[in-house]
Amino acid sequence: MRRALEGSECLFDRETVDRAIDQMAIRITLALHDAWPIVVCVMNGGLVVAAELLQRLRFPLELDYLHVTRYADGTRGGEIEWRAAPTGSVAGRTVLLVDDILDEGKTLAAAVGKLAALGATSVRTAVLAQKSIARPPALAPDFVGLTCPDRYVFGRGMDYRGHWRNLTEIRALAERDSSDGGSGTGR
Repeated sequence: MRRALEGSECLFDRETVDRAIDQMAIRITLALHDAWPIVVCVMNGGLVVAAELLQRLRFPLELDYLHVTRYADGTRGGEIEWRAAPTGSVAGRTVLLVDDILDEGKTLAAAVGKLAALGATSVRTAVLAQKSIARPPALAPDFVGLTCPDRYVFGRGMDYRGHWRNLTEIRALAERDSSDGGSGTGR
C-alpha cells in the first residue's frame, strides 16, 4: 500500500478538492434549498464527500445511506452487490444521492433505479469526481466537483484496494501499477 502511495501522482491537492466541494454545495443549494431532500450517501466511497457536503448545505434535509458496490476491495468492477438499502422511506421525496466517483455510471444508475423503485419522486446525483472517458456513462450526474483523467484514482473517499480513503488529496496510481487491473474503469 505504501508503494502505491509513494509512486502515485497527486491530481488534486486538498485546497483544490475543498474548492470543488464548496462550488458543488453552492449549486446543490440553489437547486434543492426548498426541496427538503433526503441526502443518501453511497457507502463506503461517498461517506467522505457526503460528510463534507453536509457541513456546507445550510437548509433542512435528512440523511440516510445505501451500500452498493461493484468493487468490494478490488480494482475492477464486477456484478452489482447490494449490501444495504436506505433505512428510511424515500417515497414521495426528493433524494440527493452522493457518491465518490463516476466512471461508467453502472453503480450510480443502479442506485438511482433502486431509489425510484422505492418511490422517490426525484433523484439528483452528486459525485466528487467524474472520469473523462470516451464512452458515455450509463448516467450523467447532476452535480460534479472535479473531472479527472481515465486512470485509477484514490483518496478523499476513493480507495485503492480498500485503503487510502483517508487522504485529503486525490491521487492517481502510477501507470505501472495500473497494469494490474487498476485502470479504474467500470467504477
